[in-house]
Amino acid sequence: MKNVRNSRQITLGGVKIGGGAPISVQSMTKTQTSDVPSTVAQIKALEESGCDIVRLAVPDMDAATSLGEIKSQTSVPLVADIHFNHRLALESINQGVDGLRINPGNIGDKSKIEAVVDAAGSRGIPIRIGVNSGSLEKDILARHGSPTAAALAESAFKHVEILEALGFRDIKISVKSTNVITMLNAYRLIAERCAYPLHLGVTEAGTLKVGTVKSSIGIGALLAEGIGDTIRVSLTGEPVEEVRVGIDILRSLGLRTAGVEFIACPGCGRLEIDLVKLVDEIERRAGGIEVKRPLKVAILGCVVNGPGEASEADIGIAGGRAKGILYKRGKMIKSFKEAELVDLLLDEIRKEALVS
Repeated sequence: MKNVRNSRQITLGGVKIGGGAPISVQSMTKTQTSDVPSTVAQIKALEESGCDIVRLAVPDMDAATSLGEIKSQTSVPLVADIHFNHRLALESINQGVDGLRINPGNIGDKSKIEAVVDAAGSRGIPIRIGVNSGSLEKDILARHGSPTAAALAESAFKHVEILEALGFRDIKISVKSTNVITMLNAYRLIAERCAYPLHLGVTEAGTLKVGTVKSSIGIGALLAEGIGDTIRVSLTGEPVEEVRVGIDILRSLGLRTAGVEFIACPGCGRLEIDLVKLVDEIERRAGGIEVKRPLKVAILGCVVNGPGEASEADIGIAGGRAKGILYKRGKMIKSFKEAELVDLLLDEIRKEALVS
């Protein structure tokens, strides 16, 4: 599957967004930005998990002035998330951020907006207009009665017009809602009316389980229609989980192929190994292994379907009765004890990483 919407391309740090570029995965730190060591550690964990862009909250000047030190210790592009205070935007730009998330109509009078736009334009820093169903303008809410898809779109275009009037067009847009149907319809309205790249997400989607379902439906449906250029899965919990789910959404649609794709059977009465424990441990320990090409790894616990399905993967394990069989690209390699399964499979993944 290819993304078919012909969006305008922008560059955020070293990452191309839109215009046929690969769909990028974003996340947001959940530390206090002014706590530099904790924030840097979280950014590095996100980068190791495959995150392409990281956003940071900038609620005050302490956070803004910390961005330069954070930037010096990390390599992934950073976006400053700012509300209401144009001075925070100016300081974030001065500290070297790669992008801004800011709604220009909310940061003050025309002179303040112009100052931010001029600074961003001179540094080649794109601006994301981020409209959220929970923070729509009162006049727009009054006209529409609730945060409808049309209300979200109207708010987004109001902010776009402010930037366009100042000659600024390095823009991407998001129109997020907690309601999946509203989110879908809002992005469709935006996609019909402009060519700016779109950042997809279901805002405040919830915990890992519920949030994964809502985000997969909302983000996945739009990507399947060719709408969307960069994504963020918003989950309550560790941000690394957001990246993992985002990458899995892209893989399921054929929009990202590099890296390890794990396949595991759901389990049934024929299961004879502790499959859930094994899969969890393998996924956790394999997270730091970088494989630059597609690698399909199957972990099956059934003696009926397991051997056939394992043999179809690049690397496959078929387990049963405290033992298993290793397959590589359709060939049976060796049998082993269940206790050896995790280390054996990780060794095989590392071997593939060395030649990828």
